[in-house]
Amino acid sequence: MFHMSKLYHNFHHTKNSVFSFVVLLPLFLLLLLACNGFSVFYINLSVPAKTSPEPANLLPEILPGDKPVKKLSSSSVMYAVKEENPSLNLKTHLSLLQKPTISMVSKRKKQPHRFSPQALKALQLRTTKTTKGFTFSTKLRAFFQNSNCKLRFFMTWISSIHSLSHRELLVIESVFKSNPKACLVIVSTSLDSPKGNAVLKPFLNMGFNLITVSPDFDSIFKHTYAETWFNRLKTGNINPGEVSLGQNLSNLLRLVLLYKYGGVYIDTDVIVLKSFNNLSNVIGAQSMNIETKTWSRLNNAVLVFDKHHPLLYKFIQEFALTFDGNKWGHNGPYLVSRVVGRVTNRPGFNFTVLPPPAFYPVDWSRIRSLFRGPNNQIQSDWLRRKLEQIRRQSYAVHLWNRQSKDVRVEEGSIVHHIISDCCIFCNISTSSL
Repeated sequence: MFHMSKLYHNFHHTKNSVFSFVVLLPLFLLLLLACNGFSVFYINLSVPAKTSPEPANLLPEILPGDKPVKKLSSSSVMYAVKEENPSLNLKTHLSLLQKPTISMVSKRKKQPHRFSPQALKALQLRTTKTTKGFTFSTKLRAFFQNSNCKLRFFMTWISSIHSLSHRELLVIESVFKSNPKACLVIVSTSLDSPKGNAVLKPFLNMGFNLITVSPDFDSIFKHTYAETWFNRLKTGNINPGEVSLGQNLSNLLRLVLLYKYGGVYIDTDVIVLKSFNNLSNVIGAQSMNIETKTWSRLNNAVLVFDKHHPLLYKFIQEFALTFDGNKWGHNGPYLVSRVVGRVTNRPGFNFTVLPPPAFYPVDWSRIRSLFRGPNNQIQSDWLRRKLEQIRRQSYAVHLWNRQSKDVRVEEGSIVHHIISDCCIFCNISTSSL
């Protein structure tokens, strides 16, 4: 009996202990959390000195359509955090503070893009004055006033003078053969030199209106979307990409030149066959959709537009806002195709899309056929019909140099006949073309 009473007493004591533990455990946990929170918010630590603010000009300029970039105040990044959360008195160890500060700065600080040697070479152009002490615009204005030309042609040459071949010189001949009263402006650093003047002197001796001018991009692009894009490029806030920067600068340069001066732009591999006097505000289709009878792609190798034409404005805007230096054609033929596709049938845009025979009678994939002579009667008949078609329908022929620069001109080929039609100094062997 006594043993049973003792067991009952021990069981009752154990039950009370368990009950007390269960009741006191939550209170103990609450007390522990309170102490922990108190220690978190009241650790006294030193704050590092403020770092120098990031220069404002390192941030990319905001273009229409860009997301606004929130600039930091003159204080440090941590000061910006405190401004966003004024109710918290954040204090932490110096070693802990520096780590997140560095990571936050690295996210906001965009490293400038490095230029390749080819890109740097393209940017190493005069940006203040051209030869004879005149700015780009004043030199052009004086040339146009003194020349009294009926039509303005523009070309760009971004390569060295040693790369200029008889084919490019033939293009210049073709311009003046079909448009003898025209003015031709070649925007080029290499040709605006004593050697360049010597190469082009025969044209000047014959009285043709020809001038070479080194590009002053800062002056040319001023007051256009191109100005902002170029400034961002120079400060490293735009990736020039893998495509030749010179090629993309040429794509933009032709648009701005026509927008500011009006006239005709042609690539250096486009042979002119007829007078352009009757053309106004036109762009050529490179290919057509056979089923819909509408263009499927345009090209920017030949452009004819009045000064300040709204379509040119849209082209320049599209270049600045959608530039991609890693996609060939994105800033050239594809660009004009995108914009024209959007503005077609909209009021205020008066222009004409000419069919492929106007400037691109043969697609780039078949351009070699124009360089081949006939091997039999069937080929001879085809060449004769094609040549008659080009002479009748085409204002110019794009030779697609990327595909044909190494192709030899064969006797009796279409290109051989075109050379005979368009040359001024016709004593050059066709093999050199």
